[in-house]
Amino acid sequence: MSHEKIPLGISTCLLGYNVRYNGGHKKDRFILQTLGDYFDYVPVCPEVECGMPIPRESMRLEGEPDDYRLITHKTKEDKTGQMMRWGRKRLRELEEKDLCGYIFKSKSPSSGLFRVKIYAPEGHHVWNTGTGIWAGMFRDHFPLLPLEEDGRLHDPALRENFIERVFVFKRWRDFAKKKTGYGELVDFHTRHKLLIMSHDVEAYRRMGKLVAEGRNRNFDELLDEYLGMLLSAMTKLGTIRKHINVLQHILGYFKKQLSSDEKQEFLQILDQYRQSHFPLIVPVTMLNHFVRKYGNEYLEKQWYLNPHPTEMKLRTHV
Repeated sequence: MSHEKIPLGISTCLLGYNVRYNGGHKKDRFILQTLGDYFDYVPVCPEVECGMPIPRESMRLEGEPDDYRLITHKTKEDKTGQMMRWGRKRLRELEEKDLCGYIFKSKSPSSGLFRVKIYAPEGHHVWNTGTGIWAGMFRDHFPLLPLEEDGRLHDPALRENFIERVFVFKRWRDFAKKKTGYGELVDFHTRHKLLIMSHDVEAYRRMGKLVAEGRNRNFDELLDEYLGMLLSAMTKLGTIRKHINVLQHILGYFKKQLSSDEKQEFLQILDQYRQSHFPLIVPVTMLNHFVRKYGNEYLEKQWYLNPHPTEMKLRTHV
């Protein structure tokens, strides 16, 4: 099945290019192969692109948790300014790429997003609270984009959450480009209702109220507020309890059509999912079967039932 690839920024070394300080790479086969079928990667290597050689002296973050610099390990050269001058120009270039997310290299003093080590200039104190110089610049410049690190993508729940956020952001970007009106926002929200509910029930309620009362508001301001709430809600991880709430909600649409055997079978599957014996894909697949068999226009359009391509093999962890 043909599909439009989603533009995604990524640390160059994760694609297998030999750009690291030691002349090596950190090729990630899941990122390159499984995700690569759906994402159009825009590679970025801050060190090489800002003018550093391959191989090069290793670097680390030095300073205090709220004030640190990018320093070469042995010669103690401060490379912060060099990277930031390049970074400001690179950020402007990336504005033209319509990125829908970014995968950073974990632990990197330039590209690490979380828990990068900061070394005290003197003494042995180390803080695991830093963000790489480039990663911090990117995050500040694109505060709404879904961001993640390669290492965390090996956690099934974090991986699924990130990819869901990327697909939601892509659908939002496509919606926003059409410069449509209030009715189209209502349709966008309606199709995402159950997906939002599976992440944050309170946000689901607030967003419904926002859209319902938004007809007479400034449309651009309404869109900005809605997008902020949407992306904030999507950062919350789905849990078994949250998903069961949504699954039972969907089941309610078929209370008049289902036979007693079908209902009993689904409730048994739901109980197996509750006990972590079945992955989420099992009850979702059965609900999709009910949608096809009995028909329901509202559920047919719900992104919750098909938030990303099945071939990505998500929702399969227990």
